[in-house]
Amino acid sequence: MLTIHTADLLVTGPAGSGSAPLPGGAVLVEGDRIADVGPYEELAAASPHARTRRWPGTLTPGLLVRGGDELLERTYYPDDPYETTELGTGPISGPEALAALKMTEPRWGNSARRGTQKLLARGVVAVTGRFTSPAVRTAVIRSGLAVLPPAAYEGPARLDPFAGRDAAEQAFHGTLEPGAPARFAAFAVDGPAELLERGPTTCVATVIGGRLLHRRR
Repeated sequence: MLTIHTADLLVTGPAGSGSAPLPGGAVLVEGDRIADVGPYEELAAASPHARTRRWPGTLTPGLLVRGGDELLERTYYPDDPYETTELGTGPISGPEALAALKMTEPRWGNSARRGTQKLLARGVVAVTGRFTSPAVRTAVIRSGLAVLPPAAYEGPARLDPFAGRDAAEQAFHGTLEPGAPARFAAFAVDGPAELLERGPTTCVATVIGGRLLHRRR
């Protein structure tokens, strides 16, 4: 099925990648790939039977988070609402705190699933890291997130892909062009500058492999 995703502004890649931001731009998706990119009116006229999804704000490539193994294998996300009264709502990390939780492989897998949902809700489509826990690795694969080799980075891993970045585009994973994987996100902001200022929790939709994996309710 053909689907057109459109927003007030389309940003296909980092500055200097060859295409300027396009007001009213759109991405035509066929299966798990991008079939075409351009003004919404042109794509809709060329594919009149395509389903249209309209998003507020800015449509961009999905985001990359560094240190995914630290975020998902060495950080515990309490199960809301069952554990938050005792453990709080924030992520738990550090050897002593994790030892007190007496973590098991299934519990790590459940935590990782909650962690991947938090990443998807921030427009993340890829993480770097090397996963050694089978349960965590399975959770990451099932989430649809791409896994890239570990990369050097400064500071602790964070759920915020923009942490330590000077521009939102530095966190983009890939570009939006015909033939590329259908992997992108929409944010309720007016452009990359506001996205960096307000952060990834402005995400309203995340698409991976052509599938809508997160939609803000």
